[in-house]
Amino acid sequence: MEIKKFLGSLNIIQYLCNTLTKHKKHHIIVMKKVKLILMLVAAMTLNSCGTTQTVPITGRKHSIAVSDEQVLALSQQEYNKYMQSAKLSTNQAQTAMVKRVGQRLANAVETYLNSHGYANDVKNFHWEFNLVQDNQVNAFCMPGGKIVVYTGLLPVTQNETALAIVLGHEIAHAVAKHSAEQMSKQYRQQVGTSIVGSVLNSTVGSGVGDVATNIANVGFTFANAKYSRANESEADHMGLIFAAMAGYDPREAVTFWTRMANASGSNSQTSGLQSWLNDHPSDQQRVKNIEGWMPEALKYYHPSSSSSSSASSRKTTGKKRGTTTKRKR
Repeated sequence: MEIKKFLGSLNIIQYLCNTLTKHKKHHIIVMKKVKLILMLVAAMTLNSCGTTQTVPITGRKHSIAVSDEQVLALSQQEYNKYMQSAKLSTNQAQTAMVKRVGQRLANAVETYLNSHGYANDVKNFHWEFNLVQDNQVNAFCMPGGKIVVYTGLLPVTQNETALAIVLGHEIAHAVAKHSAEQMSKQYRQQVGTSIVGSVLNSTVGSGVGDVATNIANVGFTFANAKYSRANESEADHMGLIFAAMAGYDPREAVTFWTRMANASGSNSQTSGLQSWLNDHPSDQQRVKNIEGWMPEALKYYHPSSSSSSSASSRKTTGKKRGTTTKRKR
């Protein structure tokens, strides 16, 4: 229904453009008004497409224009393709640790979601936990709960609690439906850019339409960078809470992210354009944010004997030599 309304609005705009521009005398004035109307109508109509959902923990509302079924199908396809070529770790102890920490987090997350009105979302999770032999310092969780940890991350996490902080962050991306949110935003941008270009082309010639499309694309790139940083910060916040819910001390997060910054060689504050284009918060800002969320996280923290001992005594071994950092989480 929303798409039909949207297409109907476009037809009306197109008709007005074609009709008004027949009057050459008012050509310039008409074009200025048409462009303004076009931008406003397209923005309002595109924003109305989709469903408004509330992110757990943070309470932020966002509009999703793609269905869970679409996202999960694409995610499963990509995951299957990735796992076909991935080399699983042969270290049984480390693999068992990843599965243990991951499942413990998953249990805590599902308990919270079921008790806070998100039972339908829980049905979408079919958890899998994999340790892949790769020297990159990285981990990810695809929609549907497909979690992959690279062996290169373990020398940096050093203990189960720090690993829980990372996996909590990755699980948060899936729970908050950040992938669907990004897909929805890109969809609206592509459609909106196409509309602006096609209408302006038909009205004032192909050159102007192409320039407008290029400008829109540049503008959207900058907006996406900021938007992505917001998602990363939200994942930090939610992941901290999830780790605490699972019985892992959230205070380990400050130590870990500082260690992560040192490992990546980026512990100095980023400034200027580089900071604006960066997908993640600066390391200093990240730690500051985490310290601000700590009182909330500690309310959920009820230590267990296994988690308290893991942070101090269970160290993962691995040589840092040859380890490369692909992407900070």
